Amino acid sequence: MDPTPERPTPGSSRQLLRHTLATLAYRGGKVMRGAPPNFTEYRASDTTRASGQILAHLADLLDWALTQANGKQDWHDSKPLPWDEGTKRFFASLKALDDYLASDAQLSCPPEKLFQGAIADSLTHVGQLAMLRRLAGAPIRAENYAQAEIVAGRVGAQQTQPRREFD
Repeated sequence: MDPTPERPTPGSSRQLLRHTLATLAYRGGKVMRGAPPNFTEYRASDTTRASGQILAHLADLLDWALTQANGKQDWHDSKPLPWDEGTKRFFASLKALDDYLASDAQLSCPPEKLFQGAIADSLTHVGQLAMLRRLAGAPIRAENYAQAEIVAGRVGAQQTQPRREFD
């Protein structure tokens, strides 16, 4: 592997990863905001993960991606937290990974591996939470995400308002 870190310049794979994390923050934030009371325990059936377990897994995935990026690969299975605390952990994990990608620190694994593993899996789980919201009777509004204002580095809970939502 080339010892020179790939800086997050426009068009770079690191920059694309950062944009993907910002997309995850935007979509994840939309799903997490305004969740119904006790949504942490909501599950589609007895054989599926509860929403809070999925949220904990999301943060675990992002924490794992950071350990892959910095060469200290480490996995943890975290217990679910109350919804608001789990949401804060999700955004903190996103920020930590984004900060690393924005830095000059060397990636200890190919960016494609980060995407195909933890990051793509995270996008899947945000979709699961959206489906669980609908099943729980608290659906989120559909949106033209191509019109959303998503900016690399904006990975916190505060996101721009949707430009074009519909039912």
